[in-house]
Amino acid sequence: SLLLYFASAAMVLEDNECDSVFEPAVTEHVETQYGKVHCIMTGTPKTNRPVILTYHDVGLNHKSCFETLFNHEDMREIIRHFPVCHVEAPGQHEGAKTLPSEYIYPTMDQLSEALPSLNHPDMVDGLVLININPNAEGIMDTVANKITEWTQTLPDTVITHLFGKDEIQTNHDLIATYRHHITTTMNQSNVSQFFRSYNNRLSLEVERPVPGGNINARTLKCPTLLVVGDNSPAVDPVVDCNSKLNPTKTTLLKMADCGGLPQVDQPAKVTEALKYFIQGMGYLSSASMTRLRSRTTSSSSISSFDGPRGRAHTNDSQRSRTHSYGMDEKRGRSHTDVSMESISNNQSNVKSTEMAC
Repeated sequence: SLLLYFASAAMVLEDNECDSVFEPAVTEHVETQYGKVHCIMTGTPKTNRPVILTYHDVGLNHKSCFETLFNHEDMREIIRHFPVCHVEAPGQHEGAKTLPSEYIYPTMDQLSEALPSLNHPDMVDGLVLININPNAEGIMDTVANKITEWTQTLPDTVITHLFGKDEIQTNHDLIATYRHHITTTMNQSNVSQFFRSYNNRLSLEVERPVPGGNINARTLKCPTLLVVGDNSPAVDPVVDCNSKLNPTKTTLLKMADCGGLPQVDQPAKVTEALKYFIQGMGYLSSASMTRLRSRTTSSSSISSFDGPRGRAHTNDSQRSRTHSYGMDEKRGRSHTDVSMESISNNQSNVKSTEMAC
């Protein structure tokens, strides 16, 4: 999976406070206890300004994973306010040299430990998780991976991980582009080690808090937006992850007619969702929206109600934007249209929202 998160002090930004979109990128190899990670920074971090941090998926780097999204014209309004730091796992940047033979590739947990903010929930304002899989590989998955290693080339294996069968069979130009990227710009040995580490990952061991249940339930504490394309191979894991997270802080965005990389397939819609999500955290109160429409889905009904946002720094104009909406009582997909603005208001709901746009 891949993620964006917002870290640092939480203060509302005024318009034109940051012009990071116009500043040149600064590239550094940062030494960590688990090896060097490649970081690309735009904008100037300040104590009163959150930073957007990105981390790419297996077989990708910051360019192939996020360049389409962050170069989209609609993203300019976001990156004008927030510095951005792209982080690439050891040996995954373009032109990387083969890692030393004695180097032991970090586990998924160790890769997170190389990023101190991920181990300090109080420093994280929000998480955007694309194609998140919270579960460890099962026995059958492990066997299938071994067979795949014997019968497929590494680029084919990565393509199967990133894209669904229909997309591989029909979107030949996109698949050819990413196959070329994996083959020509990535170090195959390093990618293989990263992929092996991913396949050996542990489950996140998160659980949905239940009223009257375990008050120490392990779950994400911050607002979280889960994103997946409806043709992605990660649909089931993402839906499963949604079922395990705090429903008052989690929104599931399932994008219609979209494949394995929503931020590449439909960057405008992802950007729109990001704007509403950021507003829900108390930022970008004056951001322009295109009012993309979406459909809510639910397997049970809830009553519609109003509620203020939970963040102390949310201003009055933002509170006035909070609206109520209900979910269809019928099982399956409801066809009630609501604005994607409901993403920004999800913190005030007692049930997580699943949306398709």
